[in-house]
Amino acid sequence: MRYILLMVFVLFISSGKILLAQTFYHVNDEYLKIEAKAKSPIYTTYTAAMQRSRLYGDKGYKMDYYSSCSPIDFEGDQAGRFFHIFKVNKVVIPSIAEFYKQPVIHASFPDMALLEYKPWSNLHVEQAFLVYSSSLAVVEIQMTNGGPDSLLVEVYPVLELGNDSLFCQSYDAGHFSLIATHNETYKRLISNLYRNGKYPRNCRDIFGGSSTPNSYGSYSGNMADFYNCMKTDFYAANIHNDSLNMITGVWTDFICMHYKYKLAPGQSVRLRYYRGWQDIKESPEEIFRQIAFLNNSSLQPFLDDNVRLFSRIPRIHFTNPEDKMVYLGAFNLARGCMLPPEGKTSHNYYVFSRQPLWGWGHGHQVLHESLTMLDYAFLDPYSAMESQRVYIEQQDTSGLIAYRHGPRGKQDYPHKGMPTTSAPFFNWINLEVFKISRDTAFLREAYRSGARYVVWLYKNRDTDRDGTFEWGPYGLIENVRDWYNVIFQVSKERFLDIDKEDISDELECLDLSLMVLKELKCLSSMAALLKLHDEQTHWDSLALNLQHLINERFWDNETQFFYHVDKHTHEFRFMTRDLKRQEIIGFLPLWAEAVDSVRAAVLVKHLTDTTRFWRKYGVPTLSALDDWYSPDVDYCCKWNGPVWLLWDYMVVDGLRQYGYQSVARELAAKMMLAVKTQLAKNHNFWESYSPDNEVLNSPPNYIWDAIIARVLIDCMP
Repeated sequence: MRYILLMVFVLFISSGKILLAQTFYHVNDEYLKIEAKAKSPIYTTYTAAMQRSRLYGDKGYKMDYYSSCSPIDFEGDQAGRFFHIFKVNKVVIPSIAEFYKQPVIHASFPDMALLEYKPWSNLHVEQAFLVYSSSLAVVEIQMTNGGPDSLLVEVYPVLELGNDSLFCQSYDAGHFSLIATHNETYKRLISNLYRNGKYPRNCRDIFGGSSTPNSYGSYSGNMADFYNCMKTDFYAANIHNDSLNMITGVWTDFICMHYKYKLAPGQSVRLRYYRGWQDIKESPEEIFRQIAFLNNSSLQPFLDDNVRLFSRIPRIHFTNPEDKMVYLGAFNLARGCMLPPEGKTSHNYYVFSRQPLWGWGHGHQVLHESLTMLDYAFLDPYSAMESQRVYIEQQDTSGLIAYRHGPRGKQDYPHKGMPTTSAPFFNWINLEVFKISRDTAFLREAYRSGARYVVWLYKNRDTDRDGTFEWGPYGLIENVRDWYNVIFQVSKERFLDIDKEDISDELECLDLSLMVLKELKCLSSMAALLKLHDEQTHWDSLALNLQHLINERFWDNETQFFYHVDKHTHEFRFMTRDLKRQEIIGFLPLWAEAVDSVRAAVLVKHLTDTTRFWRKYGVPTLSALDDWYSPDVDYCCKWNGPVWLLWDYMVVDGLRQYGYQSVARELAAKMMLAVKTQLAKNHNFWESYSPDNEVLNSPPNYIWDAIIARVLIDCMP
């Protein structure tokens, strides 16, 4: 009986002792188990749980378990990569291509993953990866000899920076760790980090294990060079010396450790190693404290926390298990961008991206990105409400909700004496979050805030008081569609300065008018839920009037489509510029329920025209017949063709409201194809997708792509 108990008892072995084969970590929810191979559409970027994270000094990691030419590695933005290499019976196994059995991911959550593989025919490896905090990640491997003969198993954990700034300072014997430093820069391809942000530039690396290594070392060169160091030279005089060079105090390309085990048949061993990262101004004792805690802890509670977190999501039955991987990955993306209260906000908030890290994507909440709450609320409704409360908390006394909100407070980017807001989705988001949370207290405070915001919009975004709306003077960012916009941008290549390029404040804008209409209708629904019937009537009256003006002013009978008009003449022309350019916003009247069934049918006919909008990977932002159309995603922020999932979701939502369920499902399938294709190729979500091809150069892992989970919730039968 004792023998049986010993076989199944799961205990963390911090010293790397030999033990009988044991059960590894397990997921106590069948729905959350997956079988993801190299080309499966799984998202593999991981960041620390919200409660152990911070805005500055935060490092996430992309796990590469699929590139055959390298080991399984974990790469952090500007912080290099770390991994381990196996040597079995003195045979070096340098890459995944040499594995006897390729890696399979069995579970993937926002901060951790479980894998298994066989680097050698009889060596079964189970691996856990956890980003414990913003400054510490841990790898744990359990190696089991499943064959009839003993195995000599050696493991070489490696931290490789990939540039010339890695300095190995010392070996800390008390903590079994190498201490190194490296430099990082504020410069990024898309947008640089904020100079006044407290981003670490001179960084400390703590790379160690849970027990004393056989040896350690610092080396120059690459992994091909290191192969020669790992191999035994049978012609050398010191043939029995397999120690690494034990060198510290040098500039180097990578640092490494060496562990050695003799496994009898049926025996297992567990090894943990850590990658700590922090600003050099911080004390290394903070990381050592975290390591000490983990050395006395199982990782199972962290896994159980994730299972509880995911217990609320709708359990969609997928006939294709790869679709479930996309679904779960979308929630991982959203949760992985969340951060705890700090600075000028007392509520949790998000950034657009934590890994990779780039300036504009690390600048706090914007209403457009907050459409992510439409799906995130299914995972954690309380956190979604808290995110919306950031806006409520920082709302200006005038009613303005500024362009950005978060720890740095309200950021309204004033231009020509006017503050900048964002695309007004505030009340729509709040209403949808309430439908999931059913929290009446939240509904009440959100309603009061949303009502004040709409009053502000009427005062400040209908400056000529003609009943429809214009974007503000900094419309280039306010209207969201900020680059290669066929209407708002004067020159095709954006040669001019903002004031000469951007004409969005000189037009009566279809998109903004529809957004305000949707806000009015949502306020009406919220008032009804709160039994504020007089106020409901007020919003209904405003909505009815605006809906009439939208159909009268923006509809072109000749082409049977919706467009912007000149602010002064209400014509489809601005100076010499033809405004009748067919964009995705022409379908937003479906989303705002602004048209009758006849016009809805006409719009659906336009939408499903394969020469214009009904493309392989979704609905492009601009008709494919337009001269400015380009399907190529060669940079961020392009609105002359690329597919933006949030806007396609609004089209899906509109189709469903008008009863076009099958068309909505077809569009959802196109969106899924775009997402699955990329996840299978590179395991990233992307800011935007090409409607026609598969090569993307937009920013990866953008929070709003989590909307694909809501698409599946709405459209799966």
